[in-house]
Amino acid sequence: MAQISRSAAARQTNDLDAFWLPFTPNRAFKRAPRLLARAKGMHYFTADGRAVLDGLAGLWCSNAGHNRDPIAAAIARQAAELDYSAAFHFAHPKSFELASRVAALAPGDLYRVFFCNSGSEAVDTALKIALAYHNVRGEGARTRLIGRERGYHGVGFGGISVGGIVSNRKFFGTLLTGVDHLPATYDREQQAFTKGEPEWGAHLADELDRIVALHGPSTVAAVIIEPMAGSTGVLPAPKGYLDRLRTICDRHGILLIFDEVITGFGRLGHAFAAERYGVTPDLLCFAKGITSGAVPMGGVIAREGIYDAFMRGPEHAIELFHGYTYSAHPLACAAGLAALDLYRDENLFERAKKLEPVFADAAMALKGLPGVLDIRTVGLAAGIDLAPRPDAPGERGYAAMDHAFQDEDLVIRITGDTLAVAPPLIVSEAQIGEIFDKVARAIRAVA
Repeated sequence: MAQISRSAAARQTNDLDAFWLPFTPNRAFKRAPRLLARAKGMHYFTADGRAVLDGLAGLWCSNAGHNRDPIAAAIARQAAELDYSAAFHFAHPKSFELASRVAALAPGDLYRVFFCNSGSEAVDTALKIALAYHNVRGEGARTRLIGRERGYHGVGFGGISVGGIVSNRKFFGTLLTGVDHLPATYDREQQAFTKGEPEWGAHLADELDRIVALHGPSTVAAVIIEPMAGSTGVLPAPKGYLDRLRTICDRHGILLIFDEVITGFGRLGHAFAAERYGVTPDLLCFAKGITSGAVPMGGVIAREGIYDAFMRGPEHAIELFHGYTYSAHPLACAAGLAALDLYRDENLFERAKKLEPVFADAAMALKGLPGVLDIRTVGLAAGIDLAPRPDAPGERGYAAMDHAFQDEDLVIRITGDTLAVAPPLIVSEAQIGEIFDKVARAIRAVA
């Protein structure tokens, strides 16, 4: 093992040393750090006061914008009143209030809300609920989980097992057993430069029938997909695809899970993508926008029948052996209630729906720039594929992201050589134009 001890003086020579950044090339970052000191509304600010336009709503989460006064005030009040309350055998009033508010936004009979702290935890919670549901109903042989290629479901072992992004999987051993994957829904030849849901691709849902036939319907517990695959580069579901998955799952008694960690709370112009597409899953994962990113929180909404299946046996006995120390944390609940008030009072979901065509037109204006291979938009989200540099995949995307921050005062997201843009829902039409003007200059700079 390499020598790791250092003197205190040596540690202080670079105060960036101690923090191992997630999903970040640490050495490159620490040579040219991108540090954000504060934020307000649509902007971050660097320590020297430079305003940086947020083109990614934090990390797909600050849907109401940054440092909104009602959310900050709600968190402060809650911290002064009740800092922490255990969620095992005890609870606090705001947890029930927030659960009721979230349930009211969900379609169909999605009603029972289980809180956790992140999208990764939400996914693992949903997978565990699905497995336990079949077990308590006497179908314990249903243990197989089905994800999708290019899917992202967080970083827990359950999430990376059903996820389909190679780099997120290949370093971590065999992962969960009994997992299969649907094909990705993206085909550039058939879908390039699409606004909204592609016309081509609904038939890819039929692959589920083949997978189920291979393993036997009685062995399959659940299918999990993102209605719009965000982290892999904004891949909207093809028209009719989700309906077909729902039909196939119903035919075989399989639970359908929507991972709405990114699509929830207005990103696609509705409270949830399930509403946009008219398809009700059995379990719905949420996080990110529930508090507008102000305090970590996630959760799962279950259909009534799933919850009811657990409510048997002695009333004093625990029905589901699962939970987290910080489930329904008081500060997170306060932030969530304040965020939902802002979404409602400022009509932010409806605003996103109204701005969608303006956003799509602005994104598509990048077509024809050097190295742009494809552009996809849905709701207030866009993915822009750049041609990779020979023998250096991901380098062009990283350079574009860094140029955008250092030279254009803009934050965007990258996945390899794909740029992602998804601003807060408070973005103005003028700011949409400004964002894509800056993206265009960044693309030209790395051509």
